[in-house]
Amino acid sequence: MRTVRLFHWRASEARELIGLLEGAGYGVLYHDRTQAPSVREIKESGVCAIVIDLSRLPSHGRNVAAWIRGTKSIQHIPLVFAGGDPEKVAAIRQEIPDAAYVSHARLAAALTHVKALENPVVPRQMMAPNPKRTTAQKLGIKDGAKLRLIDPPNRYESIIGETPGDVEVTEDPSDASAITLWFVHDAGEFEAGLPKRRGMAAKGRLWIIWRKRRGGGLNGDHVRRSALKVGLVDYKICALDETWSGMLFAMKKAKRT
Repeated sequence: MRTVRLFHWRASEARELIGLLEGAGYGVLYHDRTQAPSVREIKESGVCAIVIDLSRLPSHGRNVAAWIRGTKSIQHIPLVFAGGDPEKVAAIRQEIPDAAYVSHARLAAALTHVKALENPVVPRQMMAPNPKRTTAQKLGIKDGAKLRLIDPPNRYESIIGETPGDVEVTEDPSDASAITLWFVHDAGEFEAGLPKRRGMAAKGRLWIIWRKRRGGGLNGDHVRRSALKVGLVDYKICALDETWSGMLFAMKKAKRT
């Protein structure tokens, strides 16, 4: 399955666009913050294109695109802009003429033609450098959050990093509001545990975290494919440190009839 990263700053509207892309056979990593993800997150996600919605906060969309084009390791990834006010779209097109500009209805069709760029256009005016975020911030762990840990390794605190002081660690499996960090160590145990864990993505956040370069088939592609079989779709990836990576999952929505 080809995967795209979607930038859209209104979640209620993004859901319909995500459904459209998934219906066309694409995996979608959804990003709803004005703060861009790290370069590593984008590189490790292996996306075939970056889709930026211009119907909301077009200046943020332009800034994200400029940052991507100004970063050598990811500037080859095709940019596809969707929707937006024609006048504002025209201004962005002048700066980044080699991107694709389409309506929401034509987005899925346009993605079939995108390919990596050999000599991408870099806008003259660049966005300010992306401030470094903590691992806890990448995982969405905020003040007052409830954190559920499943099979954490020894000294997991050093992996997650510093968290807000009022974060509550819970073991209650029925607490739907908790952010779940499920550390998987073995492919067989992971497969066996998926049906039991999938419900944690219904209302809360379910992060599936694995050790990079471990071998034995337990990698990002395996995690994504296996989760999809039980009705989970990933929409964010995070490199916790040099050893651990994670994907954030949600329940796959039923297709409209």
